[in-house]
Amino acid sequence: MTEDHVAQIAFGYGLFTDGFGLHYGIEKVGAAIIPASSGNTQRQIMLMQDAGVNVLICTPSYALNLAEMLEGKGIDPDDMALEFAHFGGEQWTEDMRIAIEKQLKVKAFNNYGLSEIIGPGVSGECAARSGMHIQEDHFIIECVDPETLEPVQDGEEGELIITAISKEACPILRYRTRDLASICSKPCACGRTGKLMSRVKGRTDDMLIIRGVNVFPSQVEEALLRVDGTAPHYLIEVSRPNNLDQAVVKVEVRPQDFSDRMNEMQLMKDKIDCEIQAVTGIRFKVELVAPNTIERFTGKAKRVIDHRNMKVT
Repeated sequence: MTEDHVAQIAFGYGLFTDGFGLHYGIEKVGAAIIPASSGNTQRQIMLMQDAGVNVLICTPSYALNLAEMLEGKGIDPDDMALEFAHFGGEQWTEDMRIAIEKQLKVKAFNNYGLSEIIGPGVSGECAARSGMHIQEDHFIIECVDPETLEPVQDGEEGELIITAISKEACPILRYRTRDLASICSKPCACGRTGKLMSRVKGRTDDMLIIRGVNVFPSQVEEALLRVDGTAPHYLIEVSRPNNLDQAVVKVEVRPQDFSDRMNEMQLMKDKIDCEIQAVTGIRFKVELVAPNTIERFTGKAKRVIDHRNMKVT
């Protein structure tokens, strides 16, 4: 982002850190800011068109919501000024990045932060997009085994622990984030030599244990996006009838692929079932639902309902 850009922030401006945190960062860059806040998707699109917005900033799931409304209104993203998108606030996969870039015609970047440490700004991708550069002049980040708390090898996945060395008034020392990622010391293609962190795969407290197998919602998302015809909107429901775990994933079908032919829908279900089993190692019951059936969120998307303890994540 440069001072020549117009950036639209579609994060909330309340007590959530992302709205104001990103706002002040963009002011520092010198770019123009459209403080749209969250929600009211129709107004978001109007602002993007009227103000010639180049950069969209929101959660990746909300970007998909915007893309759906653009398609429904018959608006071609090529007719808009959008070039870049910066996403954070929730876990997302590389397959979702590809889907968003295809639908919105933008180049999407990942960034990482958390309210307890600073909000946005702990790390972010450069143009190479081979990992997120950690701002090591402000943060010491360790990667440890979440069970033993022993350091893991370079490039190995573990839980991130952060010390904020420049934070004033509220020092944070070796804070357990519960976020699972990896850290790599290999220099980036952009020329920077600091440490890189991977995208966050999930959280230790988001992990579902289904029939003894550890499953993350991001794994299910990865599997779904491998199947042509599925929209990246889904809901996982876990229950325990007769003392046996049962996992159901409800998946939206794209409007152009939704059919009343049973054989076509069954073929899609079989493909989804196969991909989920390949990624997670267990079988899910797959339910295909009509387009726009699953609830949309302007903030972090809720992907899991665990009826075993009524936990919503």
